[in-house]
Amino acid sequence: MRLLLLSVALIVSQYLCAQKEVKDFSVPASVQVVKSSGSVKTGTATIPYTAYTGYLDLKNDTGKLIAKVFFTYYRKENETVEKRPLTFTFNGGPGSSSVWLHMGGLGPKRVKLEKDGTAPAPPYQIINNEYTWLDKTDLVFIDPVATGFSQPASGENPRQFHGFNEDVQSVGSFIRHFLSRFERWGSPKFLAGESYGTTRAAGLAKFLQDSYRIYINGIFLISPVLNFGTNDYYVGHDLPRALYIPSYTAAAWYHKKLAPALQADLQKALKESEEFALGAYATALLKGDWMSDAEKEQIAEKMSYYTGLSKAYCLQANLRVDENRFYKELRRSEGLTIGRLDARFTGRDIDDAGEYVSYDPSFSNIDGPFTTAMNDYINRDLLFKEEKAYNIFGNVYPWNYNNVQNKFLNVAENLRDAMTKNPSLKVYVGSGYYDFATPYFTAKYDVAHMFLRKEAQGNVRHYFYNSGHMYYINEPDMVQFKKDVNEFFDWSLRPSTQP
Repeated sequence: MRLLLLSVALIVSQYLCAQKEVKDFSVPASVQVVKSSGSVKTGTATIPYTAYTGYLDLKNDTGKLIAKVFFTYYRKENETVEKRPLTFTFNGGPGSSSVWLHMGGLGPKRVKLEKDGTAPAPPYQIINNEYTWLDKTDLVFIDPVATGFSQPASGENPRQFHGFNEDVQSVGSFIRHFLSRFERWGSPKFLAGESYGTTRAAGLAKFLQDSYRIYINGIFLISPVLNFGTNDYYVGHDLPRALYIPSYTAAAWYHKKLAPALQADLQKALKESEEFALGAYATALLKGDWMSDAEKEQIAEKMSYYTGLSKAYCLQANLRVDENRFYKELRRSEGLTIGRLDARFTGRDIDDAGEYVSYDPSFSNIDGPFTTAMNDYINRDLLFKEEKAYNIFGNVYPWNYNNVQNKFLNVAENLRDAMTKNPSLKVYVGSGYYDFATPYFTAKYDVAHMFLRKEAQGNVRHYFYNSGHMYYINEPDMVQFKKDVNEFFDWSLRPSTQP
């Protein structure tokens, strides 16, 4: 009889343990996901993981369903989730899905490209990503509403999600709901955004703190745009023209269009170019027609020296060469254009005349491989079946900037506010030298004009790479990127030494 009771007790105990395990890893009814498993090799280690792919119901304050947000959540197996870092990641656009970071740099699989990032001939392949972040953090890839498979609920106006404030609120709400539904409130939390995703990340840092009291450990700003006043050029607004000059120098250096004294050393050339951009050139732009003809000649000579363009062309452009003209002009004599996302890539237009290029060869290089890879990966590896198309780019325009009427959107101030209230917040700022979408020098300028207190300035670290907007497609930079990311995670999770 005693043996029977012990057996029954053992069975009950096993049942209760099994029930607890089911509770720990069950998915709430408000989350519709497909669960799959896999592993990724990183050097000598193999990381097993579980992937949750599907939709999270986004509801408003009254409990009404307003959207279904598509996401993929990777959780490393055999780890205590409460202590495991969790990174929410997204791309930009606005209107881009998370495909680029998901299949390019962070996830367990990546698109196979040549070592310099050049796409091979189709069909394209997916390979193990030995540089995945899964050894350091669990990952949640978010597709904002109207991108990927994410969509508004039936009868809901999609415009309520398509603007700076609207986007920050909806993605912030997703993060809050995710933390509750997957029981991750106790985890160290990070944000990783690329391009406009860095705008979103900076906005989220403040919004999450102010609205939900969610404090972030670290933010990855990958190819950042924080202040649109330093990035968008208009007649009468000359600041971006000065800040773009070092990018012109970098591109000209790569294509061997600089004088021998500059061509010998990229870092030396960039240092000189930055000094010219903020010094004599910025002063010349401020003077406008107050400059003498002699001064114009002198500045055009220097501008030609640091950009690889002819002095005559610089004068014809009134010392203000639009970047779209630069793509066409730098190698016009050879019948080549250069890329916007990555100036290393070249293309050919229908003719060599005209001012502007007909397409971006650097985007065309990645468009097909990433689109193919994402659609194949979702179906084949993640086992998620969906009839509608996966929107690499969704229709989110016109994007609402009404909250910043009569001035440029400047989320550097949101980030400064968040860092002030959260002294432990660390910020990674990564830039590619050959990126014209979000030039490296504008990022340096924006951070320098956040006017952080001395104690907060040390919480920002800059990293630079010898490629473009998506610097992880260039394998040597991917290797460096992974080293920098590992260092940043270790630094961000180190116990604070602040009093």
